[in-house]
Amino acid sequence: MTNSSGTESSATASAPSAGPEDRLAKAVRAAEQALIEFEIAVETFRVEVENFSRLHHQRLGPMYARLDELDALIAEAVAAHSGEREDIERAWEARALVMPMPGVEELFGGLLGSDGVRPTEDTNPPRRVRPGKEAQRLYRELARKAHPDLAQDEAEKERRSAFIARVNEAYAYADEDALRALSDEWDAGPVPEEDQPSEAEVLYARLEWLAERKEKLAALAAELDESAIGQMMRLAPEDPDALLNEIAEQLLTQVSQREARLAELVRRPPARSKAAASSASSAPSPASSSSPAEEPEAGSEPDETGSGDA
Repeated sequence: MTNSSGTESSATASAPSAGPEDRLAKAVRAAEQALIEFEIAVETFRVEVENFSRLHHQRLGPMYARLDELDALIAEAVAAHSGEREDIERAWEARALVMPMPGVEELFGGLLGSDGVRPTEDTNPPRRVRPGKEAQRLYRELARKAHPDLAQDEAEKERRSAFIARVNEAYAYADEDALRALSDEWDAGPVPEEDQPSEAEVLYARLEWLAERKEKLAALAAELDESAIGQMMRLAPEDPDALLNEIAEQLLTQVSQREARLAELVRRPPARSKAAASSASSAPSPASSSSPAEEPEAGSEPDETGSGDA
């Protein structure tokens, strides 16, 4: 017993303790994993914000356009009934919102957009804002395995970056089959090197780069969260797709109300404007507008009373 315990004590004492560079390398690895998890969360949120924006434009854009058109028609109907200058000006303003002044895209015949870039149609819109659970699981696994920040040289980093770009595209469209194929492709590819830099200067530089990268990601996440779409998604963080349906129902109700208002104005007979009513009230009546009694013509005989006095 004594010899055994003494042997164990001597083995423990002779085991080399972790040096400063080993501890620094461990800290680098922990920072890398933390950054990868943070980047996964930011990219997931970015995809949801982008998908929500695209679906919002695709599903609700026509409803907003219909509301603007109905507002213009209602304003024009009100102006036609009243004839008031203020109502006519409001009708002009409402119509201008529906038919704005031509921009760059009109001047160039649709060849360029307002940002100076050729517009492209969204031929493959996302199916929903948030991809399903299976797509999320596959995406996270691929991102953890093939993330560019795990590369140890530039060539490997470029290979990983190109692969992750394909992963992000498949996840944006919730394409589970494509994600599975990418997972098989990565597993069959070259195994990334696990060796960590040993020099303290390189490890410190690596830590600084990781910190800067995290700051940029945090700024991007804050920008997404404070955007109009991000603030809208706060209303339903658990189910943003349901929020789109709720907004659509509200817009349909507004469209129905405006259509009813327009139908009422169309059926109503036009009323005279204040100016027409004022001119009509100031016009002389038929009795007062008749010509006064004609005076006797010169040389005519006076009446009997006048002749008696003479």
